[in-house]
Amino acid sequence: MMALAFLAGLWTASRRGLRDGFAPEKILDLGPWLIVGAILGARILYVTTYWQESFAGQPITEIFMIQHGGLVYYGGLIGASFACILFSLLKKLPLWKLADALAPSIALGYVFGRIGCLLNGCCYGSACDLPWAIHFPEGHETYPHGVHPTQIYESLLNLVLYLALAWLYRRKKFDGQIFAIYLMCYAVTRSIVESFRGDYDAAHRHGGLTPAHLVSIGIFAAGAVLYAVQSRRRALQKG
Repeated sequence: MMALAFLAGLWTASRRGLRDGFAPEKILDLGPWLIVGAILGARILYVTTYWQESFAGQPITEIFMIQHGGLVYYGGLIGASFACILFSLLKKLPLWKLADALAPSIALGYVFGRIGCLLNGCCYGSACDLPWAIHFPEGHETYPHGVHPTQIYESLLNLVLYLALAWLYRRKKFDGQIFAIYLMCYAVTRSIVESFRGDYDAAHRHGGLTPAHLVSIGIFAAGAVLYAVQSRRRALQKG
């Protein structure tokens, strides 16, 4: 599913980028950079979060073994963002135009990514008896209880976010607007769904907040600052 997520994201971004003058091959060339940055960032944040209970005293080779999972989306987003910044500097491309072209596709890729989480049985929800509760098979941590389908919640919310951002992209007022809105909207939707998560233990809840809740605050703030700075810059240019 991760491969499908990257392919869907890159292809749609390559088509969208034509509107801002990016040849499709420029976006496709960025693909390997994003993949490496996302995997490194996602693994580093996972290891940092679960160091004490999972990695303290482990050999260095174990820390970088990802074939059995152990990736955190926010780390991937941060790592891919740094990779995009480096790529834009080396290739002398306008960063915020590039970020805007990618932003809707990030949401689309996430749709497929969370479906993969559902199939793997990770990132599951807390127990519930609602009509749409899902039941994982015997051997899963939640068996035999029904749980919130948090992976489906996030997939649907990000599908809506993708459609909204793709629509807004054709009407944007300044460079960086779409990426800034993505950061803010994703932080809000992620925080809502986190309230239904059931896969965190007490050690990773702080006042009822999960690690993703805490990172979401920073991501939302980053989006708000970017929006304010870029919109003001556009206003000054017009003035």
